[in-house]
Amino acid sequence: MRLANTATPRPFHLAFPVHDLAAARAFYSGVLGCPEGRSSPEWVDFDLYGHQVVAHLAPAECRPAVTGQVDGQPVPVRHFGVVLPMDEWRSLADKLTAAGTAFIIEPQIRFKGLAGEQATLFCLDPSGNALEFKAFTDLTQLFAKQ
Repeated sequence: MRLANTATPRPFHLAFPVHDLAAARAFYSGVLGCPEGRSSPEWVDFDLYGHQVVAHLAPAECRPAVTGQVDGQPVPVRHFGVVLPMDEWRSLADKLTAAGTAFIIEPQIRFKGLAGEQATLFCLDPSGNALEFKAFTDLTQLFAKQ
């Protein structure tokens, strides 16, 4: 798969607000298993499947995301996540379920039988940031049009 301007996908960097760094560490390191990188009293780096995500202490910025309809379900417009191989997605879905994670959208297959068919799940971190993890049986469907 070729992405814009590169033959090899590169790690992305994303910074997001949290209301409590200890709660962010418990979720990202404890539940998701993200190794922790650098930190300060104001922020923490996490390795989310090779991508640098940074939790910044900014309680006033933590608020529920607006939703939009996707395949008949209310999806948080502001969200981030990772596209995983199907076996890793299933393992993560099982791990999140076992940890008692409250899903916004339960693990499921979306767009069944259509271009872009995918496994997906949505959950919130302790500060209300929405995360989506998805997988494709056929990764060439990632950017497929209907």
